[in-house]
Amino acid sequence: MTKIAIIQESSVLLDRDKTIDKAVQLIEQAASNGAELAIFPEAYISGYPAWIWRLRPGGDWGASEELHSRLLDSAVDIDAGDLKPLYESAKKNKISVICGLNERDNIVSNATLYNTAVMISKDGNIVNRHRKLMPTNPERMVWGFGDGTGLNVVETTAGRTGTLICWENYMPLSRYALYSQNLEIYVALTYDSGDGWIGTMQHIAREARCWVICSGVVITNRDIPNDFPDKETFYPSDEEWINPGDSIVVAPGGEIVAGPMHKEKGILYAEVDSKRVAISKRDLDVSGHYARPDIFTLSVDKNTQSPIKFK
Repeated sequence: MTKIAIIQESSVLLDRDKTIDKAVQLIEQAASNGAELAIFPEAYISGYPAWIWRLRPGGDWGASEELHSRLLDSAVDIDAGDLKPLYESAKKNKISVICGLNERDNIVSNATLYNTAVMISKDGNIVNRHRKLMPTNPERMVWGFGDGTGLNVVETTAGRTGTLICWENYMPLSRYALYSQNLEIYVALTYDSGDGWIGTMQHIAREARCWVICSGVVITNRDIPNDFPDKETFYPSDEEWINPGDSIVVAPGGEIVAGPMHKEKGILYAEVDSKRVAISKRDLDVSGHYARPDIFTLSVDKNTQSPIKFK
């Protein structure tokens, strides 16, 4: 059995350094309570750009430009070492960490952002970086398209773990790309919430017969900084909860064992046993004895997709 911690706490919106400092404190808190895997939500560093769902078509141009500029400035350059405090905390506390972030590309274009999930080992090393394949609807005004290089299942302290982000979890082939790598712990980082989303998490647990861990974004009006452009227009003061979180843990087969953590901040703890996965697949193993490889095949291109080819 492995104790895991889902961090359902707000970011310090549009402030990378303060958000990372807060993340380190939360990692230490989770580790002190016996957790061996800490999971942060989608775009935790330094905040999910929820305002994009409230922009008026053709309007709000000045506010949206200023917000995007601040999002760029607060994004993470992984290769420049921005995540070093997280690596050090993971190593110090001997805990694996999964964290969503706004990643700024520093190779092809310094202007492009990605919705990225990183997996950090208990030794303080990045073991996987996954960029969201398809930003959802207005998210395409913020993030570029990811590629297949991060569709990997890797060993963590909890078991063989893979990660998808928000509506990637509605993409059957993305899910299957993880299922087919002996997946035991399925992690969904998301801004989505509600009964329908929770039902999706249960379906995935029934389909894959693995543990499903959902880490949801929580935002209240108090989390929006006072200098946020047109704050009262985007987030009226009488709107207390902007996103409710709804983090959840589902056992192989679909039983909810922790959460949903609704309109609440804190850390959701649960114990997972990776050995249950193989047992649960006795009657249904969609990538094993229940698959038909003589009929169906899946090919995943794990080469970096770039508009520029270097020689």
